Amino acid sequence: MADKKRSSFGSRFGTIAVLAGSAVGLGNIWKFPYMAGENGGAAFILIYLIVSLLIAVPVLLAEYALGRRGQSNIFGAFRNLAPKQKGWHAVGLTGVVTAFLILSFYAVIAGWSLYFLWESVTGSYMGMSAQQIGAKFDTFVEGGWGPAIWALIFLVMTGGVLLLGVNKGIERCSKMMMPMLVVMLVALAVGACFMDGWREGMRFLLRPDWSKVTTSTVIAALGQAFFSLSLGMGAMATYGSYIDKKENLYGVASTVAVADTAVALLAGLAIFPVVFTYGISPTAGPELVFITLPSLFAQMPGGAVVAAVFFLLLFFAAITSAFSMMEVVVAYLSEEFGMSRTKAMWLSLGGLLVLAMLCVASQLPDSVLTIGGKNLLDFLDTFTSNVLLPLSGLSIVIFMAWVLGRKALADELTTGGRYARRLVGPTIFLLRYVVPLMMVVLILNLLGVL
Repeated sequence: MADKKRSSFGSRFGTIAVLAGSAVGLGNIWKFPYMAGENGGAAFILIYLIVSLLIAVPVLLAEYALGRRGQSNIFGAFRNLAPKQKGWHAVGLTGVVTAFLILSFYAVIAGWSLYFLWESVTGSYMGMSAQQIGAKFDTFVEGGWGPAIWALIFLVMTGGVLLLGVNKGIERCSKMMMPMLVVMLVALAVGACFMDGWREGMRFLLRPDWSKVTTSTVIAALGQAFFSLSLGMGAMATYGSYIDKKENLYGVASTVAVADTAVALLAGLAIFPVVFTYGISPTAGPELVFITLPSLFAQMPGGAVVAAVFFLLLFFAAITSAFSMMEVVVAYLSEEFGMSRTKAMWLSLGGLLVLAMLCVASQLPDSVLTIGGKNLLDFLDTFTSNVLLPLSGLSIVIFMAWVLGRKALADELTTGGRYARRLVGPTIFLLRYVVPLMMVVLILNLLGVL
């Protein structure tokens, strides 16, 4: 059962910093800005905000309420709230497995950001062309040892913070890293205002083009909103169990959603003026941050400093998200098997290292570590994103909206009737009818059915 002396976040600012840190990740930097630009700019952003308000934020509220009501890790929360319905316990276990799988390959990619941070500080790629940097990056990835070492460093750093606990580790680091991340992004965005490509970059990101808006655009916005807020892997439910019982969940959820979107937009404001100044076609994903941008930084006056700042903020975004994923596993092991937090962390770290090393090995030339024609890293990315996350998220919504009971859900959402009593009715309506329908559409689209 849940520990009666369970840790909780020490302040409202700490709560927001931790929860926003979990939501803000690599996808905010390399995916959202490009997706917005390619799908109608401000038109996509408006649709994204509407979808976030009507779909993603209610799911976020459901996860927070699940964790705070259950006062345990994601598995324990289901067990505490539905002790005789063991099928729901499996949903909690799925969340633990999903967080573990995602962090195993996420650590490899985050390790790349550490590698480029080191390369920026030492100035190793300054003066190189995009082709030379691309070749260097390919050699690094296919070399095996480099990615393995940097992934190891990243995971050890993450585990070291978790060893310090919820307050002295996760909360304290998030309170330092998240403001620094925002300050660095704002500084980069302000600097980008003075670049020749600023106007073109702003047009790409912010000019509304409704001709590009289709049904697929809405589904893309839904998917981005869902995944950007770290929903479906048990992270927000686990963190929800640390939210103070007097805290306003509506205030927390809306602040986190706004912060997550603001960081993504700031990233676009910082990145695309650079891209268009140097006449490079905008891209998304690893190619943008590990090939395109480094090649541009190499040509810029003071590019080494800009690059170091950029990859430092990328590292902060990655590790604050990693805290939440590892905490899902650590909390599960320590609470369900009676382990000390230290033992749970080392066991989690060992398992993550094994799978992360397999992901690294799967990217070696002629590797046999493939599933369905994809290397292990890409397979885990696709499988968790397209199957485990949305199914787990849908299950959580159904449980909270239909199984827990309206009275209990309303009590948790309003913090015992203290806050947002007028919002609870519409929220429960959305969770019962609108959100499940939209999530089924998303799942079918991800599986290629729609």
